[in-house]
Amino acid sequence: MNYVLEYWNAIQDGKVTVSKRVYKTYARLVADIQNQTGNYIFDEKKANKPIRFIEEFTRHSKGEWAGKPVKLELFQKAYISALFGFVHKETGLRRYKETMFMVARKNGKSTMLSGIALYMLTADNEPGSEVFSVASKKDQAKIVFDETQNMVKQSPELNQYIKKRKTDLYFPMSMAKFQPLGKNSDTLDGLNAHCVIMDELHSIKDRNLYEVMKQSQSARRQPLMVMITTAGTVRECIFDDMYAYACGIVDGTFTDDTFLPVLYELDSREEYSDPKSWEKANPGLGSIKKASDLADKVERAKNSPKDLSGILCKDFNVRETMSSAWLTFDDINNESKFGIERFRGSFGIGGADLSITTDLTCATMLMMDKDTQERFVKQMYWLPSESLQHRVQQDKIPYDKWLDQGLLRLCNGNSINYSDVTAWFLEMVNDHGITPAWIYYDSYSAKYWVEEMESHGFRMIRCIQGAKTLSLPMQMMGADLQSNKINYNNSPILKWCLTNTGIQTDRNGNIVPIKNQGAKSRIDGTASLLDSYVGLYEHYNEFLNAI
Repeated sequence: MNYVLEYWNAIQDGKVTVSKRVYKTYARLVADIQNQTGNYIFDEKKANKPIRFIEEFTRHSKGEWAGKPVKLELFQKAYISALFGFVHKETGLRRYKETMFMVARKNGKSTMLSGIALYMLTADNEPGSEVFSVASKKDQAKIVFDETQNMVKQSPELNQYIKKRKTDLYFPMSMAKFQPLGKNSDTLDGLNAHCVIMDELHSIKDRNLYEVMKQSQSARRQPLMVMITTAGTVRECIFDDMYAYACGIVDGTFTDDTFLPVLYELDSREEYSDPKSWEKANPGLGSIKKASDLADKVERAKNSPKDLSGILCKDFNVRETMSSAWLTFDDINNESKFGIERFRGSFGIGGADLSITTDLTCATMLMMDKDTQERFVKQMYWLPSESLQHRVQQDKIPYDKWLDQGLLRLCNGNSINYSDVTAWFLEMVNDHGITPAWIYYDSYSAKYWVEEMESHGFRMIRCIQGAKTLSLPMQMMGADLQSNKINYNNSPILKWCLTNTGIQTDRNGNIVPIKNQGAKSRIDGTASLLDSYVGLYEHYNEFLNAI
């Protein structure tokens, strides 16, 4: 039985309602199963092995089902099948080494986690397997551990072979252990983890905990890190970083063949009042989670802002933030491409968003077709060379791949050399014959760079980064993106910046861009394009007559 295909058919037939990102994930998984032309194939036997193990050997430990065999729901079987079924066609080793599974509370995640932990402990053919449940506090980590221990007690087969020691569960046949760990990094050195389980990722504020556990898996043949969580209320933490990374993979902003993202969430905040949409965040609704209980919570929340914030976050996986979303991925996505040579001998409008070390530096050239008034965008990004590998490994953003694609350049040393930005604008003029009529730069730019640019004859205009200057051009840019009037050559790095962009609205309805994702996300490409749009807004007729 292929549970991935069975789940996909249920989605297609309308028997199962899922979020847009879950739909995209399974559409891609099904395509990979059917094509099998890359480095990975789908091995149905390996996909079903952990499912058979869980259903044959594990027992519920609590409530009305205590002592009864665990019977996984279809959404759980499809997820486990995908996680374990894709293997390298030559080595037979698992494709996925890391996964983020986001689901609302009370959808059976602890039971599924415990089942996966027991399988990785005893049946994954890994000698000396070390399985860890990890959280900021050891008490949180012990939730999955205690559930697993109780499962073992309820199962005659597992109880016969798995022993409880002082700090862990021990499987003598392969000298394997399962242990809960807190965040104290001093106790985490020297681990050789085969499987790491991070339950409620949103509660982990220390990224170092993730990095240490990830590094502890480096000696294993096919390690697995499982992050299962609801949405969180604390921003700028590891959850936001991993959520942004997972969304980037699902949305096609960048590729990671070893990371499986499955994100059960509402597609919009407003859907919380529509019972037909509840299943998007609650795949176990009606079977594991009681629909009547959720309906009562929703009714109560409609009259209580405090309760509403809680259920949006925990029952529907809507991340509550101070900012609001700007555009959807579908609004942003434009896969059209163009050749830069078509604009030789024409004018453009430049934009520049400079940084020193942490953020990206981005330069933009905005062109326009006089007849169709379609906009065309050419950009370049810069990072300090000394920080590249650190940023790739820590931020989990493919800066190295963008470098290979020619979308990103490196500046020598540990800071940005603004003369490299000047050189790019000169390339646009000398190599491509495109002259910027104006270059709008953010008001925090270095004075010496502006003077250097002016010495080359560029007309530089300071762009104040406030609502009075940015609001109308940003509204104009958003409308153009939604109508597919901006062709940015399907640049993954600009697409990523746009998806990271949220808006902050003042009492007069004016908007400015802000980061809508984690601390590692960047919106510099958006900011640079917006600077050029300020120029387009202020000189529209003049620019149209000049091209």
